[in-house]
Amino acid sequence: MTRSPLFYPMHRSDTDAGGAADLQTDIMRFMAILALCLVAIFALVQSIPLVPEPATQSQAAAVPPPVSEVTPQTAAKQPPSAAIEESAERLELIRPNVAAMPLPKTESPPVPAAAPSAPAPAKQGFTLRFESDLVLTRLVAAGQVGFYAVGTGRTQRMTVSESRISFWDASAPKAFHEMETMTVPRPVIDALARTGVDTKAIEWGVTLPGRLRQQLDSLLRGHTGGALVIGADGSLRLESS
Repeated sequence: MTRSPLFYPMHRSDTDAGGAADLQTDIMRFMAILALCLVAIFALVQSIPLVPEPATQSQAAAVPPPVSEVTPQTAAKQPPSAAIEESAERLELIRPNVAAMPLPKTESPPVPAAAPSAPAPAKQGFTLRFESDLVLTRLVAAGQVGFYAVGTGRTQRMTVSESRISFWDASAPKAFHEMETMTVPRPVIDALARTGVDTKAIEWGVTLPGRLRQQLDSLLRGHTGGALVIGADGSLRLESS
């Protein structure tokens, strides 16, 4: 009968049994020592006091500094530098909130009115008049010139009969040369007033014959202004104004 290569005896000797018991004993001792070490470490950890966490910067800033009341006696005992620092701290505590205070209203300075502009120089022009009151009546009586009083809706022509001045209704001329009221003789204005017309609302006009019109046009083209004077001979001349 052959044995298998894996065959080993089922019965051990007493020597082998004693070695196993010693190994088991050593293991139990090691476990006991390890347990004691762990218990000692745990007790040591529990005995260490807990360290509080340092306060954050925001928490430290939120806690106001203690304010100590300064009396004359305590201020005298304190050195000057300490008194100045403590006074500065109290001033800092009672300082008002400047940002929350309303700003005083300030009125803007009045804008100076613009200086009035200098008046524009009067425009130079022409005026028309007769050399004298007698020249006007003689030329009208001779029919060399026509003299009109032009109002609203009504036109009257001057006539001279036996040195008497009168006004009669007439058709308005197609064109006439206006005369200023100040150059019209007073007897002529009074004669028109007798007809019941308001002389303040009247325009005075003169019609000239062809020869005088040509002279007038020539003077108007060659000059910028002046006084146009009708002489006794029926001629027209320009005088500087």
